[in-house]
Amino acid sequence: MNILSTIVIVIALYFGFQYFMIFKMKQKKGKAAPELSGSYGKAVKNSKTSLFYFYSPSCGACRSMTPLVEDYTKNNPRCFKVDVSKDMETARAFGIMGTPSTVLVENGLITDFIVGPKPAGDFTRLLEMTRS
Repeated sequence: MNILSTIVIVIALYFGFQYFMIFKMKQKKGKAAPELSGSYGKAVKNSKTSLFYFYSPSCGACRSMTPLVEDYTKNNPRCFKVDVSKDMETARAFGIMGTPSTVLVENGLITDFIVGPKPAGDFTRLLEMTRS
């Protein structure tokens, strides 16, 4: 009986943390984007829409979404692919708690904060918003 209750508690904690993480990130919608330096800061200040895709090379879900983002980041100065293992400062500024996470910034405000993988069609629509 102890093993079963331990397993149930571990599973409950896992899913509880997942929902807590999503809840905290969604609270950031409508808030001002953090002050950033370099090309990130310029994009947030000077453009209508910027997209920040936070990923980790060791994340399985990220591996399916990252190739989609790479096509957009090559030719789009308002779409950013941020490796959290190399740029933790930017991830902390946005309050990223897990990968993949996508943040859409419009006119200096966070308008969308997506946690986890998305279907390719939905994700492509978000990426297209940075081209307009």
